Amino acid sequence: MLKALNVNRLGWIVSILLAILVLFPLAAVIVQVLLPGVFFGELNFGDLSLLLDVFNRPLWRKSLENSLLLGIGTTLFGTILGTVLAMARSRWSFQGAALLDAAAWILFIMPSFILAQGWIMFSAGNGLAASLFGWKWVSSAVFSPAGLVAVMTFSKFPLAYLTVRAAMEWKMDMLSQAARLCGASSWRVWRTVEVPLLLPSIFSGALLVFMDTVGDFGLPSAIAVVYRFPTLPYSIYSAIYTSPIRFDMAGVLSLYLVLLIAMAIAVQFYVLRRARYDILSGRAVRSAPGSAGKYSWLISCAVGLLLIVVIGIPIGSSLVMSILQVQSGGLVRGNLTLEHYSELFRHGADLFPGIGRSLAIAAAASVFGLIIGLGAAFVLSYSRFKFKKLIETATLISFAVPGVVLGIGYIFVWNQKWLEPLGLRLYSKPPILVLAAIAGAIPVITRVITGSMAKVPGHLLDAAQIQGASLVTRVRTILIPLIRGALVSGALAAFGSCIFDLAVNSILFPPNFVTLPIVIDDAFEDMRFGYASAATVTGGGIIVFILIIIETIFKKRGARA
Repeated sequence: MLKALNVNRLGWIVSILLAILVLFPLAAVIVQVLLPGVFFGELNFGDLSLLLDVFNRPLWRKSLENSLLLGIGTTLFGTILGTVLAMARSRWSFQGAALLDAAAWILFIMPSFILAQGWIMFSAGNGLAASLFGWKWVSSAVFSPAGLVAVMTFSKFPLAYLTVRAAMEWKMDMLSQAARLCGASSWRVWRTVEVPLLLPSIFSGALLVFMDTVGDFGLPSAIAVVYRFPTLPYSIYSAIYTSPIRFDMAGVLSLYLVLLIAMAIAVQFYVLRRARYDILSGRAVRSAPGSAGKYSWLISCAVGLLLIVVIGIPIGSSLVMSILQVQSGGLVRGNLTLEHYSELFRHGADLFPGIGRSLAIAAAASVFGLIIGLGAAFVLSYSRFKFKKLIETATLISFAVPGVVLGIGYIFVWNQKWLEPLGLRLYSKPPILVLAAIAGAIPVITRVITGSMAKVPGHLLDAAQIQGASLVTRVRTILIPLIRGALVSGALAAFGSCIFDLAVNSILFPPNFVTLPIVIDDAFEDMRFGYASAATVTGGGIIVFILIIIETIFKKRGARA
């Protein structure tokens, strides 16, 4: 009874926090469909026929089709690529393994609009591929539906990679050994024992890839400059930033995004409810990569080639741009310069304060997001809380809905006059950026932790409860040590994703409170591509260095423990 009381209380606390951070702002956007202007003191009734206009308006219909194409294609190939890489990284030691981890974090934290700029500079008709290598075919290959799926796959696979790799922190060799004793080959053991036991993490990673793809605004919109490929987030942006502003249209398209995520969640529930995956016991051991033998060189070459594509093209193009005097001047000695970096340090009055503010916001979001995400994952994995499906949905939809929409919802909720006497009218104040960042961090952390929790059987916690351990004690002394890797991965993933959230920062940043993504985006809008690239390389390098240091510290502590 005490256990049920404690867990139910935790469920209610998590539900209230998620309602404030996620559900109320998004509900406010949807309300605009029914009552346009209600948050501005005007009571009007919306046109419900807009709900079906997505099938009648050519732009909306094409946006829905393109979002589905990108979402399904990227989820399929991105999940396969991320899962295979995570398994190879956990099973074997090879040259470039550490570089693969670093590349995953770099791709994760880099904003999609920066990655898109890199691909454009490389693949455009007069880009680096054509001017340096003579590859005229690259432009037509990249700027096509299949090419955009490939670009999105190379950008989004780290979500699956980090999720599956975190779940492989512990292993049960006895299961694989039992299968081998029965005559199963290594391939059959991998296919019928190891992969099925990773299904919770694989589906969690796939869900993250799907949500991040269909909700991504930066990469598709940037590529749309040279190749028209509208998506739902692009159409939402158009509805908001065209005159007259149509919040009701943005609400309709946001509703369809939420429905896409709901269907993806339903598929995950259907697959995972048919079996149990809590296989860890006292005989579980921490995973340690072994030798790949004669195939080590082949794995290293394959990983090296992949890194050249996923890092060398988008990040390398930005790096090259940061040292060119003239974009069309080519990579020759006379066109190389460090003037952009010199200007950055001479006139970087906004850059370095912006980096500090972004770091502070991301740190606060990752800490509070980790606490809420751990509570949400515990309720989802070990409780019978009657609203757990609502918690599951709430932790995901903020990941799917573009930051533009979430930011508008925060304006509606936190710009109410009746909040002023309470000191909670947060619009145009820095705390609203922290709240929005926490809302964006929770789904990432929850999915990473939930996939790892699925392998920890509930009877381990029940045994401690019988001995009188409280809920906090059980989580602190049993659960957290077993999922330490997932906690670190989730917190760092949230930290990285919050740094470069351009959409939320663009809408909600207070006056004279410029953050890193605003500095970079303003430079791009002013056509200062060299300066913007230098700012991206400098700011991104600092942040990646911080992430690597933190991860290394926690890994060493985990190894000693």
